[in-house]
Amino acid sequence: MTELGKVVLVTAVAGIGGTGLGGGAACLLRGNSERVVSLLLSFAAGAMAGVVCFDLLGEAVASGGLGWTAAGVLLGFFLTGGLNRILEWQSRTDLRRSGLFWAGAVMALAIALHNLPEGMVLGAAFAAGSGGQARAVAAVIALHNIPEGMAVAVPLAAGGQTPWKAAGLAALTGAPTVLGAVLGYGLGTMGPGALTVSLSLAAGAMLYVVFGELLPESAALWRGNVPALATVAGILAGLAAVYG
Repeated sequence: MTELGKVVLVTAVAGIGGTGLGGGAACLLRGNSERVVSLLLSFAAGAMAGVVCFDLLGEAVASGGLGWTAAGVLLGFFLTGGLNRILEWQSRTDLRRSGLFWAGAVMALAIALHNLPEGMVLGAAFAAGSGGQARAVAAVIALHNIPEGMAVAVPLAAGGQTPWKAAGLAALTGAPTVLGAVLGYGLGTMGPGALTVSLSLAAGAMLYVVFGELLPESAALWRGNVPALATVAGILAGLAAVYG
């Protein structure tokens, strides 16, 4: 199998598999699972932060220098943040208009678009030639996508879709991760400068996801020391995946 084929296969498993697993879990779980979701979000946030800080940023600086890396991180952060703000505003509008089903559909679109830069992270990791880095990023993306799949499946099922159809639609939201991986891999194999751009943009996107979405959402679901401990455990897991 070619290297690009590996990128597509691994990303499909991490992206589509992760959101599909989350959608299936949402169909099976009954009752209040907010604490479980909070722990998943906290752990995924820590693992993402660990991979970014211990691996992606160092690789980007080594390839293109501190200045370009910092600029790329900021650009990735604000582009992802701006996109998410637009999608959140649209979600609120559509929720008022059409209820739970349409809210779930818009949530699916938002997560699908949101998965594009995550795929770029994995593609850039493959382009950097680091198998350990790619495995770590794939694991983090899969874990992070579980609560995203749950977020899509729950309102779709509540809005009238059968549980397993809702889970299937949740799985499809992970498909753009594959496109992002191909783009990230293509940029990363063009040379050191392009690799720096790809890695730093991906790092900035991931940092926005960690500090702008995952940790605030986790705190809203469960305030306490246990989610904080899950975040620390996630950071250590990211460290172990990078250097293990």
